[in-house]
Amino acid sequence: MADPSTAGSPVARRSKSPWRSVGVAAALLGLLAAGLLLLPDSPLRADAAPSWHGSGSPAAAPSASPEPPPPPLDVRPADVAIETPGWWSWSLIDQRTGAVYGSENMTETGTTASMIKSWIAADYLRRAAETGETPDESRMGQLTVMIRDSDNEAATVVHDELGREESIERLIDICGLTDSEPAEDGAWSRTHLSARDTARMGVCIADGRAAGPEWTKWLLDEMRQVRGSGDFGIRTAFPTEIRQTIAIKNGWVDRQAEDEYHVNCLAIGDGWTAGVLTAYPIELGQEHGAKICQQVGEQLRAN
Repeated sequence: MADPSTAGSPVARRSKSPWRSVGVAAALLGLLAAGLLLLPDSPLRADAAPSWHGSGSPAAAPSASPEPPPPPLDVRPADVAIETPGWWSWSLIDQRTGAVYGSENMTETGTTASMIKSWIAADYLRRAAETGETPDESRMGQLTVMIRDSDNEAATVVHDELGREESIERLIDICGLTDSEPAEDGAWSRTHLSARDTARMGVCIADGRAAGPEWTKWLLDEMRQVRGSGDFGIRTAFPTEIRQTIAIKNGWVDRQAEDEYHVNCLAIGDGWTAGVLTAYPIELGQEHGAKICQQVGEQLRAN
């Protein structure tokens, strides 16, 4: 039988229950809410971003704290002025940034004299570690006097074992030097280094490339204990508490054939390295060059 509500018969209709109307409305609202949940930007989605309905702006989400700036160095670049009748140059490297500063002639080379002994020790120790060799007490003593006391005989013995020019070629390659070269006769004292490459060699020693991870700390400690006639130059410009942390190796020689005195200074500080080269009339002696190195240190010192 057809439903009288849909068949169109002229019969009386029953009144609808109010609870039925409420149920239908609730069902419709449920369907509407379900549809909203499917919309990408619906506020009812579980993953919807919260909205802001107040005055002003919502509190910003906490962000990561910026990296604190590195502590200041004990040195800074400066316009260095020196009074001397001879030639001189200087360079400073910020190890944190790699920035290189220096005199206009910092790429010009001079002969290193004993300053190169720092590399000779590093080259020997790195190569020994690479081959699994542990240097005996006698060899370690030899390296100690070569660094602390600038012993020439020890330097010659070790440098010869390392292949003379071959050792300096390794220095240039490993430390990324661009201005320097071995001496024509292979002698360690006449190795040609620039002030810029001197500071680069200092970085190479400090970061472990020169002596390798096993021996870098030992070498730097020995260079902090340089004594006697070799204890002069850049680090003497600093107060005692800083001076004792600075590793150095200096070189000095009277070049009688050229009628010149050559004094050179390498310093490795906390986050920085510096190199100074000098050449001047031989009659002025070692003290003149030592003073130039000190004066450069004084002018580069930050405070």
